[in-house]
This record gives sequence, C-alpha cells and structure tokens, in this order.
Amino acid sequence: MTGPASAPVELGTARGRWLLLATVLASGMAFLDATAVTVALPAIGADLNAGLAGLQWTVTGYTLALSSLVLLGGSLGDRLGRRRVFLVGVGWFAGASLLCGLAPGTAQLVAARVLQGVGGALLAPGSLALVQSSFRPADRARAIGLWSALGGIAGLAGPLLGGVLVDAGSWRLVFLLNVPVAVVVLAVAGRHVPESRGGGRHGRFDVAGAALAAAALGCLTYALITAGERASTLAVGPPVAAALAAGTAFVVRERRVAEPVLPPRLFASRQFTGANLATFAVYAAVGGLSLFLVLQLQTVLGYGATAAGAAVLPSILLITLLSSRAGALAARTGLRLPMTVGPLVAAAGTLWLAGVDGTAPYAVEVLPGSLLQGLGMALTVAPLTATVLAAAPESMTGVASGVNNAVARAAQLLVVAALPVAVGLSGDDYTDPAAFTGGFRAALLVCAGLFTLGGLVSWATIRRDVLTG
Repeated sequence: MTGPASAPVELGTARGRWLLLATVLASGMAFLDATAVTVALPAIGADLNAGLAGLQWTVTGYTLALSSLVLLGGSLGDRLGRRRVFLVGVGWFAGASLLCGLAPGTAQLVAARVLQGVGGALLAPGSLALVQSSFRPADRARAIGLWSALGGIAGLAGPLLGGVLVDAGSWRLVFLLNVPVAVVVLAVAGRHVPESRGGGRHGRFDVAGAALAAAALGCLTYALITAGERASTLAVGPPVAAALAAGTAFVVRERRVAEPVLPPRLFASRQFTGANLATFAVYAAVGGLSLFLVLQLQTVLGYGATAAGAAVLPSILLITLLSSRAGALAARTGLRLPMTVGPLVAAAGTLWLAGVDGTAPYAVEVLPGSLLQGLGMALTVAPLTATVLAAAPESMTGVASGVNNAVARAAQLLVVAALPVAVGLSGDDYTDPAAFTGGFRAALLVCAGLFTLGGLVSWATIRRDVLTG
C-alpha cells in the first residue's frame, strides 16, 4: 500500500478503523504528554532540585522545537511520504520520551524534551494529513471529526492521568508511558496505513528558514528565562541581539526564497493576519494560565498532582463538548462574533481564577472561573481555525493551518519564558506559597489582558461574512 494510487480507505472498514487508531494514538500521545507534563512540574522540581528556570525550560524546550519545525515536518511529509515521516516521528518521539523518563538531571531532561519536540514536529502534521489524504472524499469530514473528538479526549485525560501517574508512581511515568503506545502505533501504521504524498511542492526545502526561526525563538526564550535568574545587560543583551539578528535574517530570507517555510504572501490577507494575531494573544493567555494555575493549586492550596489535574477538567470538558457546536453557531452568525465574545468570556473566567488562594472551597474559588474559561475557548477554537482556512487561498490551506499551529505554539513558548520574569518570580519562588501567590495574581491579570486583546483584535480585523465572503 504505497504511493498515491492506493485505494481510498472507507471509514466503516477494518482499514479505516486501523488508520484512525494509529493516527489518533499518535496525536493523542503528543497532546497528552504536553498537558500531563504541566501537572508533573512540581514533582520534577522537587526530584531534580530544579529552580523555576529549569521548569520553564522543561516546558519551553519541547515547545521551541515543535513550533520551529512543525511547518518543515509537514513539508517533509508532503514530499518524502506522509506515512514514512509519520513513522519516523513516532519512533523519534518514543526514543526521546525514554530519555526524558530516564533523565538524571534537569539539563538532560531539557535536552530530551527538545528531541521530543522534534519528533512531535514530524508526527503531528502527518497524523491529520494521513486522515485527509487516505479516506475517500465522502468519509473525510466524518473521519476528521472522529480524529478531532478522540484527540480531544486525550487532551481531556492528560492532566488527570498525569496527576495519577505522579501520585501513584513517579513523574517519570508520564514520559515512559509513551514508549508502549508508540510501539502499538508503529505496528499498526506499518501494516495498515497507506502511503501518500502531496504533488504541489517540489523545490528545495527551506531548511535555512526553519533554522533561523528556531534560532530567533531559542535566543529570545533564553534571554527571557535568563532575565529571571540574572537580570543584567551582560547576561541578557547578547541573546537578545542574536534573536533580533536571526529574526531579521529570517524575514529577509522568507521574502526572497522560492518556497519559504512561512510564505509572506499569506499575510497580505487582513483576515489571515488578524486571525493569527488573535491566535497569538489567546494561546499566550492559555499557556500562562495553564502553567500558573497548576502551580498555584499545588504550591499554595496543597493539591496533589491528581487533584490539580482533576481541577482543570471542567474547562477542558467544555472545550471538547462544545467546540463543534460553536463551529455550527459561527456558520450562522459569522466568525467575528464568536471570535470576539469567546476571548472576552475566557478573560472573565481568568479574572475569577486570579482570586484563587485557598480561602474558599473549590466549587466557589476554581470551578466558576474554570467553566467560564472553558466556555470562552469553546466559542473561540473552531471559528478561529475556520477563519484561518477561509482567509487562505485553497491551494495553501495546509500551509495556512501549519502557520496558525506554529503561531499558537510560539505564543505559548514565549509566555512561559516571559511571564515569570514579568511578575517578579525566579529561583525557588514556585515552592514558597507567600512569594508565589502575588506573582500568580499578577500573571493571571496579564493573561486576562491577553484574552481581551485577542477579542478586540478579532472585532477589528475579522469580517462578519468571512465564511461566505
């Protein structure tokens, strides 16, 4: 079953079920790992004697590699074979997960997380691309819907499962669990998933562009995290200068190269630019809220890892259950309204959560804010994706989706690096309830502001009729 001539897969057949199993398990492995690791951070810090910077790098090392290389990973799959690159990504992710689980210290864990992000950048684009390219046209919409729903369940289970693994055994199990899952994916995909390739792009890979993007993001991340530990011009100045130089070189190259990793012509569309600016603001807020809320629950309120994971389930559950309905609503009202209202509702929930300090029960302190935040994101996610795809030329919808994914990841990367510095936290402050609570409140106010900015940008830039016009 190789090449584009393979017979299309029917959804209700054994081949269709095997294909969905392989792609959902692989994407779910990456989704689950990203959410479960946040819950495990306090345990990682205690076991490895890591400061706040070490915990930041544990998150940002993975996100840096993923956000920098996900577009290149999709391009490799289109040209070399989506199944081939997908299988390499799954195997790579499993090997890096094993290194994470066995890491003896913070430096080794961060290095393994970077390698894990490279694997994620190879497998993530291929997972959905294989569903899109392998199923027959009549089944694609349902297949993608199933893929999204089942992947959402993995994201839903991540915080709770991560907490259970940490409390019942060790934070290392969060990573080691990926290995048997990857073995199943490799066995199923190698036997049952057909190969496919894209026919539209045959020029040279923009490896230099991807490298410059990674360098710019990496140097800026390093500067932000270093600023929290050693706030001196001598320590922060060189990486900032390097980030500016790499970023400038990236922009110049992308305007000149034949097939750029980030096509500038996409941003000629006001809709596309506005949607990605809103994406950056909203997902930066999500990244900051996720990090600080889990640490506050465990450090200040004394929640165990399992309880902290369970505490954020209502928000994720609403996103999973209501996103498809929000998409249907947007089809009737236009995309501008839900993309404006959704972030504002999420901002209200975040403001509520800023008051979490352990002086009231969970049902009063955490649950209302979590529900509002989940409702706001449920209103936002599907319309945001639809806006990005509708604003791009039909021939570039895959690239547009990848760009939006990279923007979301980069936003989360930078906020995790910058926000602790901005609110005055460093060193071991995350283990001190008194020191952390003040920073937590300030951080959530910033996140609420970012959500609000996302809503205002959407109102200013998104047309009401973008679905049909």
